[in-house]
Amino acid sequence: MLKIYGNSVGKFCDGVSRRSFLEVGGLTLGGLSLPQILEAEESQGVRRNHKAIINIFLPGGPPHQDMWDLKPNAPKEIRGEFNEIPTDIPGIRIGELFPRMAGMMDKFTVIRSMVGAFGGHDAWQCMTGRIHKSKQPPGGWPSMGSALSSLHGPAKAGVPPFVGLQPNTGEKRWSDPGASGFLGPAHSPFLPAKDGGAKEDMKLGSLTVNRLGGRKTLLQSFDTLRRDIDNKHMMEGLDAFNQQALAMLTSSRLAEALNLEKEDSKLRDRYGRGSDKKVADGSHRLLDDFLMARRLIEAGARCVTLAFSRWDWHGGNFKRGREDMPMLDQALTALVEDLHSRGMDKDVSVVCWGEFGRTPKINDKAGRDHWPRLSTAVLACGQMNHGQVIGASDKHAGEAVERPVRFGDVFATLYTSMGINVETATIPDLKVSPRYLVDHGRKQLKELIS
Repeated sequence: MLKIYGNSVGKFCDGVSRRSFLEVGGLTLGGLSLPQILEAEESQGVRRNHKAIINIFLPGGPPHQDMWDLKPNAPKEIRGEFNEIPTDIPGIRIGELFPRMAGMMDKFTVIRSMVGAFGGHDAWQCMTGRIHKSKQPPGGWPSMGSALSSLHGPAKAGVPPFVGLQPNTGEKRWSDPGASGFLGPAHSPFLPAKDGGAKEDMKLGSLTVNRLGGRKTLLQSFDTLRRDIDNKHMMEGLDAFNQQALAMLTSSRLAEALNLEKEDSKLRDRYGRGSDKKVADGSHRLLDDFLMARRLIEAGARCVTLAFSRWDWHGGNFKRGREDMPMLDQALTALVEDLHSRGMDKDVSVVCWGEFGRTPKINDKAGRDHWPRLSTAVLACGQMNHGQVIGASDKHAGEAVERPVRFGDVFATLYTSMGINVETATIPDLKVSPRYLVDHGRKQLKELIS
């Protein structure tokens, strides 16, 4: 059964849940493999690449001073157990558990002066770039993926513009792929890893277009019965979901993108496999998700979000770091290498970050606690000027002392990398009033995009 999920289990005016209504079952349709589809398009002069974003969320708040902003001269209770290593860019040093990144630092930018975090466990700021969650318009602010879906729609028929690879987690805020907000269900993410996973449901085959036509007529009739009592444009959103579902069912593109068995085993080994076992109440450490993100972008997605592991290390910070950081190093560098090797690096931007940083001082459980006053972010690709560090923290990695950067500034940069002018581009809210993509005053980082 193919299920098209939104990011919430909302109900329509008749009491029927969106989730229940959008189950399209028991369907299989043979077709070309994704490489065959792409090859056929290329032979016909169809441009393969399109602008896109991969947003990697590290739920829980990663320890910036143990990863990409070490303070080797700080007191022991602050500097921790890890050492710095040089990179291929003279003068830039990062943590020893990121040797692959160090060897290709020319393809990355580290922001060491992220400020303005909320302080609570929430993916929302990393998905929207907004400052105040409490000051939202009716319906709420949409995430970047939903905004891109609204602005540009699908890049390829049969592939949702916005895909979230997050699994369900015990701490639900850590599984947030980005909400559609006031843009409604038409621009919610497709969630193949929710509720047991839809990947197994995506084997499409033995269904004729005629049969689909009958299903489409039924859905249209059902919609008509409720259109006159719909006062929140929800049925229009449902129409879009139905169209998306039908497009998926007549194309093998999405199914092929989700099938990693089609990928070369040597490339899969470069990414690493990881584990689908969830870490406590957090996400899994599935390195396959990084590869899946590339495949989904290549197939036609405009925004893919994913969550890796659980970084809320109030205790055992260094033990957990030795487990998770090398895995992140492997998968993140493999993704960036892969994008470059496929000629996708100029069109696809990558961001990796968490909701806040950690305390400079190590607690009595060998952990670090919440520290919203400072964190780091890593950017790659997107035709940006990489091989640099933006901003600086004080001697204890507790405060930004140079070039403070807010989440909205990063979002403005990412939008700009996609050719979107954040000073003029707008999306309509529930009252059809234009809303800008970032908060007032937020601009792209000139160091990255001049």
